[in-house]
Amino acid sequence: MEILSSRIILRPADYPATLAFYRDGLGLAIAREYPGGTVLFAGQSLVEVAAHGGTGAATAFDGAIWLQVRDVSDAAAELSLKGIPIDRPPVREPWGLIEMWVRDPDGVPVVLVEIPADHPIRRDTRSSDH
Repeated sequence: MEILSSRIILRPADYPATLAFYRDGLGLAIAREYPGGTVLFAGQSLVEVAAHGGTGAATAFDGAIWLQVRDVSDAAAELSLKGIPIDRPPVREPWGLIEMWVRDPDGVPVVLVEIPADHPIRRDTRSSDH
């Protein structure tokens, strides 16, 4: 399975406080912002503070490793053949990404993500007349 990009993703109970901690407290620079989240540079990695799951303790989780793959269905088949349990099969999320969830041996969530061709992350939104 080819990994195209990766990041640590957080879905905090208090999005503004967590964003302020990473951006202002730790001084991480903003890589990009989107409705419901902010992605920050963290050395050779990225940290994403996501609010799109809602707010409050019920929607928070300790974090996950986010791995972008070309095709989540292919990744699911490959992992199944290797005997790796899939916690949640591939699903297109309301934010447009196709996500599948597994866990490492210590229970750390690993999100395998496919970015569809029509998703804003993949589209070049620059005007062609520039």
